[in-house]
Amino acid sequence: MREDVRVQITPLLQPAGIDRLRAALSAANYTRQGVEDRLGHEAQDALSRNDFRPALRILGDEPLDVLIKLYVCGQTCDRDAVERALPVADCVEGGLLEPVPGGLRAGVDLHPYEDWWLIADAPELLRPGQPLRADHVLGVGGASNTLALATVRPKVATALDLGTGCGVQALHLSTHAQHVTGTDLSERALRFAATTAALNGMDWELLYGDMTKPVAGRRFDLVVSNPPFVIGPGEGSHIYRDSGRPADGICAELAGRADELLTEGGHLQFLANWAHVEGEPWQERVASWLAGTHVDGWVIQREVTDPVSYVQLWLRDSGDQFDAQRAAAWLDWFDEQRIEAVGFGMISLRKRSTGGFPRVRIEDLHQEIEQPFGARVLDWFDRQDFLRTTPLLGARFTAAPDLRLYSEAEAGPEGWETVRRTLAQTSGLHWTEAVDEATAALVASSTGDLTLADQLGLLAVAHGLDEEELAAAAVPVVANLVERGFLDYS
Repeated sequence: MREDVRVQITPLLQPAGIDRLRAALSAANYTRQGVEDRLGHEAQDALSRNDFRPALRILGDEPLDVLIKLYVCGQTCDRDAVERALPVADCVEGGLLEPVPGGLRAGVDLHPYEDWWLIADAPELLRPGQPLRADHVLGVGGASNTLALATVRPKVATALDLGTGCGVQALHLSTHAQHVTGTDLSERALRFAATTAALNGMDWELLYGDMTKPVAGRRFDLVVSNPPFVIGPGEGSHIYRDSGRPADGICAELAGRADELLTEGGHLQFLANWAHVEGEPWQERVASWLAGTHVDGWVIQREVTDPVSYVQLWLRDSGDQFDAQRAAAWLDWFDEQRIEAVGFGMISLRKRSTGGFPRVRIEDLHQEIEQPFGARVLDWFDRQDFLRTTPLLGARFTAAPDLRLYSEAEAGPEGWETVRRTLAQTSGLHWTEAVDEATAALVASSTGDLTLADQLGLLAVAHGLDEEELAAAAVPVVANLVERGFLDYS
């Protein structure tokens, strides 16, 4: 289909069918809590390990039981039982149910997600041995959950979900955005998203086209994307993962369009893969994507994988039998491009055309973090504003709660000698920072009563140091402690 064709997006079911389906799901208490209560801890735990046996042992023919068997366990159910649980004619017409020998089975994945219902394609687990179709519509997974938890959640007027798929991110955006827009290159995905929206009583603007093209010339307060970021030669087979751009071009393209997509102060957040190219620090590669833009940026690398593992992962992902020839060709391309590894992480950007130079941090973050991460992202951008606009020597600081100082000592000629001090956060982002004795003392004395200049004056007297030299050395250290959240400010 040509991208310049305006596509009318309609749900899989007619409006009356949507109403009947919603009523049936509500009457059966087919909600997240309803399913958990019905299954109990043992069966629920087994389901998390893809073991349906405990659940099937306790499920009967009540409407809720039938829905769980159909859409959670992937079972074929007797038509009469399904008739008591769902508007069968509507669901068969819309593809939510499929007639098969012995009754009916799920045609899609219809399950409770948070406080909503979500429509997607059935996962490969429930269709073993069947390769995913090229326009497969993903449901909730690790990546979508990661993005949802990392997204900032201020109240906004307009929000955009690029590559919306079945509408997972759009559901979350609907909780704090007045108007939600979604784009996708798959008309089928947009119909699934329209069904998800209608079933949950929501109204989204859904546009057909490749990433930002359908919204060219428009700006949004918040943009999120779980894009088709898989790194390859640009000859993809599945819309949900393959962008048609070689290497990490889709992520570079998206980062470079932050200026034109965002309102002033608006945020763009997306999951990304980037190539680790021989002789080129990955940080410099990603930084080049932001060159010339007016955005603050926080780029976090959470995982790194080697090419062989990466190729095997994505070949398995589509449900195909392992194709040694295709794998070899893909790996040869990696060799030709001198790609030694692939990084996976999160890019968070905020448009800032005034108030000084953009602030960009690109780093690894592998430690435990407390969720939701989106709150940490907002805090990070707020701290950039503070550091950009505030003379630190005149500011007052307080040590963040729940800090710990760990000392490591070695036995020496005069007894134990401290060789390392580590300041650690026991909550939030769980950063650790090696500090010297003076910095540890500065943090401990940060109660908000004195300005930083006064604190340093006292430390200079106590340790016999030159106050001006101490201040010159301390300001960048304090700036780092503020950015990391070791020091709070009022």
